[in-house]
Amino acid sequence: MAEAYVVEAVRTPVGRRGGGLSTAHPADLGAHVLRALMDRTGVDPAAVDDVVLGCLDAVGPQAGDIARTSWLAAGLPEEVPGVTVDRQCGSGQQAVHFAAQAVLSGTQDLVVAGGVQNMSQIPIAYAARRAAEPLGLDVGPYAGSDGWRARYGDRPVSQFHGAEMIAEQWGITRAAMEEFALRSHRRAVRAADEGRFDRELVPWREVTADEGPRRDTSLAKMAALPPVLTGGTLTAALSSQISDGASAVLIASERALRDHGLTPRARVHHLSVRAEDPIRMLSAPIPATARALKRTGLTIDAIDLVEINEAFASVVLAWLHETGADPDRVNVNGGAIALGHPLGATGAKLLTTLLHELERSGGRYGLQTMCEGGGQANVTIIERL
Repeated sequence: MAEAYVVEAVRTPVGRRGGGLSTAHPADLGAHVLRALMDRTGVDPAAVDDVVLGCLDAVGPQAGDIARTSWLAAGLPEEVPGVTVDRQCGSGQQAVHFAAQAVLSGTQDLVVAGGVQNMSQIPIAYAARRAAEPLGLDVGPYAGSDGWRARYGDRPVSQFHGAEMIAEQWGITRAAMEEFALRSHRRAVRAADEGRFDRELVPWREVTADEGPRRDTSLAKMAALPPVLTGGTLTAALSSQISDGASAVLIASERALRDHGLTPRARVHHLSVRAEDPIRMLSAPIPATARALKRTGLTIDAIDLVEINEAFASVVLAWLHETGADPDRVNVNGGAIALGHPLGATGAKLLTTLLHELERSGGRYGLQTMCEGGGQANVTIIERL
């Protein structure tokens, strides 16, 4: 049976909105991690079969197949193609899945996966607004669809509404979410101070560390913030940060390991994606995780580390409640509430951190999942070698 291996994984520091990465062209951010990936592995770049990058809002500097543009901007061989993937917040993780699936199928041997996003330059949902407004259309991918309205009515479709629905359904209080958010910042600060991210980071010019974690935040400061939605419980402090960044992973077959003298660091144990209610939108990691564990025969207790994207605090708290996972194994170095969420890059970024933390801690299995637009969720399980 064919196997797919993770050889190397790198990421830029995550920049805050308007921060140290905000003026970088997205293709240059992508090029930065692609060059670093090739340099660290020593692989002949011409041997790469394909480059798959995640990116949302593919307009302006992120348009025109940024995977291909980033590879060329890195000065890498013209004969290597690239393709850009949009599975919303899971785009970078789906890029890894496509890369691994190509290797598992036997049709490719070396595939680069990752993602890039500059949210400072291209705000979330900018592509929908940019396309709709000049034409006098309703903004959003669902607005105006007769089929959508017949099935789901005119209920609001937004991440904030979904996060509020989850908080209400699972009885998650604002206080519980604020405690979770504070823990995320404290874990991220500790990880940075202990150098846990050093090996995975590829500094961008003067930016050598993640800009998001707040050392001075407190429950009192969070409690003073107004809710985003009238009558709601979610605030900016309980949500992922708007961010800029890029990430890249090299996936290889057994033949590529032999031919290029590569040492694998992890084996791809499982890949899957599932979906559910697109209105609630953000709870799909729960059934997706259950299905992944069932298909692999693993229990949640067999998973040494989990990276679940902190799109909102309610998402992770509901997942913890339903899975019974040990909170001390989940997002041990903080999550997107503290570290940020550069949309298209986050999926491969989380895998990068998961791999390095498994190696640091000596764990065997790591599980990654994240909620995605349309009510979807990817699950990746890797086994450290």
